[in-house]
Amino acid sequence: MDFALNEQQRAFQDSARDFARHELAPFAARWDEEETFPLDTLRRAGEMGFLGLYTPACYGGLELSRLDSAIVFEELAHGCTSTAAYLTIHNMVSWMIASFGAPALAEAWVPRMVTGELLGSYCLTEPGAGSDAASLSTRAERRGDHYVLNGSKMFISGAGSTQVLVVMARTGGPGAKGVSAFVVPADAAG
Repeated sequence: MDFALNEQQRAFQDSARDFARHELAPFAARWDEEETFPLDTLRRAGEMGFLGLYTPACYGGLELSRLDSAIVFEELAHGCTSTAAYLTIHNMVSWMIASFGAPALAEAWVPRMVTGELLGSYCLTEPGAGSDAASLSTRAERRGDHYVLNGSKMFISGAGSTQVLVVMARTGGPGAKGVSAFVVPADAAG
């Protein structure tokens, strides 16, 4: 069995390596020291396609496999581990909305997330529950044609700088099957 990267994988790897070498590594220590969330660099990552690696092509993503995406993330992490970690989260958020959100919702948000016009955060971790989705206590209650979410989240990568939140909240009984995901604009009241 041949485990060598194919030509396309090597091209993505080279592109990510070059981006990491020039756009991440020279600044990573300063970003960490100054607690900087590198918005301009993230938008440049969008120009390279790194904000929609496995997002469906119909929304502007590259629709890569998870293996191909991991090759890109590995190279980016050589330049700045924390920025690469955020990029994995953003990619997951855009993919979740594209894959499981209502089509109108996906069309409104995902193309702008893939370009970096909008950035996303995943909101799971809670005081007392950590990142155990089955134990979360944030609740979502249906009121007419919308939901009201009540609860607390913590350790949200990009919080305060991102515009799109995927918030995990309890809509049913105990355990993981009672949890739903909600797309919430970061500037929503509450």
